[in-house]
Amino acid sequence: MHVNRRRFLGASGAALAAVGLAGRAGAQSNQPLEVVKIVTGFPPGGTSDTLCRRVAENLRGTTYTRSAVVENKAGAGGQIAVQTMKGAPTDGSVILQTPASMLMIYPHVYKKLSYDALTDVTAISLACTFDFGFCVGPAVPDEVKDVKGFLAWAKANPDKANYGSPGAGSVPHFIGVLLGQAGGVELKHVAYRGSAPAVQDLVAGQIQAVSGPVGEFTQQANAGKIRYLAVSGAERSRFAPKVPTFAEQGYKDLVFSEWFGFFAPGGTPEPVVQRINQALRVALEQKDVVDGLAVMGLEATSSTPDQLAKLLKDSYDRWGPIVKKIGFTADS
Repeated sequence: MHVNRRRFLGASGAALAAVGLAGRAGAQSNQPLEVVKIVTGFPPGGTSDTLCRRVAENLRGTTYTRSAVVENKAGAGGQIAVQTMKGAPTDGSVILQTPASMLMIYPHVYKKLSYDALTDVTAISLACTFDFGFCVGPAVPDEVKDVKGFLAWAKANPDKANYGSPGAGSVPHFIGVLLGQAGGVELKHVAYRGSAPAVQDLVAGQIQAVSGPVGEFTQQANAGKIRYLAVSGAERSRFAPKVPTFAEQGYKDLVFSEWFGFFAPGGTPEPVVQRINQALRVALEQKDVVDGLAVMGLEATSSTPDQLAKLLKDSYDRWGPIVKKIGFTADS
């Protein structure tokens, strides 16, 4: 599907070189590339990897490429994958899939970053969008039903006013900070290595609340083991339709969604950009991709290169002041 949602648009070096040589031959003759490599900054089995593999399956045997493979450049919170683009060929044989945070937030929290988020990559297409949820578990009394109730309880029980997130410097981390500031209460942040262990602790009553992607809560919330207090989108999530947004509950500034995007190396020629974009948009419209992402609480969402470039710049500009207000740095 194309972007039309209001809340968004209002291997080794030798192997890389070999792929590049094959790619350039294909690009120059307008024939399908022999191999396209999709780079992700996260390990196999996770959301980003799964998205890449579903898309790769739908790129194979097309006019764009005969084969597509996924390369996991995990480490440094996704930075290594983005850095890979700096030395990659610009013929369409190597593309990056990354969550937005590596480009819109990391430049504001890392004093030294190995890439420029706005010049070392070329926007190709959005991949998907998703919202965040804020949930509590059995460590919070049943009478706490909404955000205001949680903040009142947290203020009365400061020793228990804790929340977890998938990691320090993530959007869910910052949502918790901003929520506490809005309610005049300090919510103590606990950084986890991903959402899954945080939700496990939430169900077990080891932590009071968790801020994270909506899709990470679905199973446990449906089973009644945890309960939603809010979602972060501009409108309610179709994956949690009965849950009010932060904005509905009076927190108008707590409207946050995130996206995954596909990028080529900086300086990729426009004809190559358009060729990749067309192939990706077709792949993202396939039912197996749409349905597979929905299971994870993600909306498959393509775009034009210009739309993604604008979204990246707008997101980058929005998060600068927010990070400054919070006062967080990767070294803090």
